[in-house]
Amino acid sequence: MQQLVDHLDRGARVVVLRLRSMGDCVLTTPALSLLHQHRPDLRIGVVVEDRFREIYDGLPFVHDILQPTAREVRGYGAQLCINLHGGTRSAILTAASGARFRAGFGHYRQQFVYNIRMPRAQQILPGGERTVHTAEHVASAMFYLGVPQQAIPRAILHASTQPETGGEYAVVHPFASAALKTWAVENFLQAMSKMEQRPVVIAGPGDDVAPFAAKYRTYQNQPLSVIKGLIRHASYFLGNDSGPAHIAAAFDIPMTVVFGPTDPAIWGPWRASNAKVVTQQ
Repeated sequence: MQQLVDHLDRGARVVVLRLRSMGDCVLTTPALSLLHQHRPDLRIGVVVEDRFREIYDGLPFVHDILQPTAREVRGYGAQLCINLHGGTRSAILTAASGARFRAGFGHYRQQFVYNIRMPRAQQILPGGERTVHTAEHVASAMFYLGVPQQAIPRAILHASTQPETGGEYAVVHPFASAALKTWAVENFLQAMSKMEQRPVVIAGPGDDVAPFAAKYRTYQNQPLSVIKGLIRHASYFLGNDSGPAHIAAAFDIPMTVVFGPTDPAIWGPWRASNAKVVTQQ
């Protein structure tokens, strides 16, 4: 389906399904910016769960942020629906969109939903069979649909919140979505004790901040707008392979990311100019 985006009506609406995962949401922004750059007249709506909607706040290439309900997706009136999530729920929303063109990767289940079946990223991108970063995988969908192939930019985020931290600081995120992805607490505490900058800790609602709270300022269960602002104005980031690490890479601050079993070639800091990746031993 080459050049499809060139044949969409002027001012047509495009709905993109990217339901969840902070890192996935961040790494979708390069692809969205490429689509907007090629067809700035299109109106792009992103379907995302409320807890991650602030990832897309303030971005000039995301015109609408939609709730993941059939009614809202259908009411958007999109001419093209691009499913970048791939699960059953997103397939239902794709069908509910009523879009004339419904695109999904060929390895997704419920293939009957899609009338545009996109091949694997390795079949779209130059280089043949190789490990593809998540940002490349998402951008390959735009290339297949007709956006000219080009260098894929760094993730793009907007941060309007200016934190009140009292001077230079480093953001530390010693948590992750799975235990195997988490560096030992003792290792973080040792690294923090040697930092030139003053460490501040960010954490989600279920994270145990007790080992850090006695000595370091912690920001737990804060809105994403606050987290983005903290990371944007930090002089350094240290954390596990997790969503906040992708935010740090988007703002291109000096950073160190600790990886467990996940492949950094797929999930490492994308286009970060001063990033160090450490693999747990």
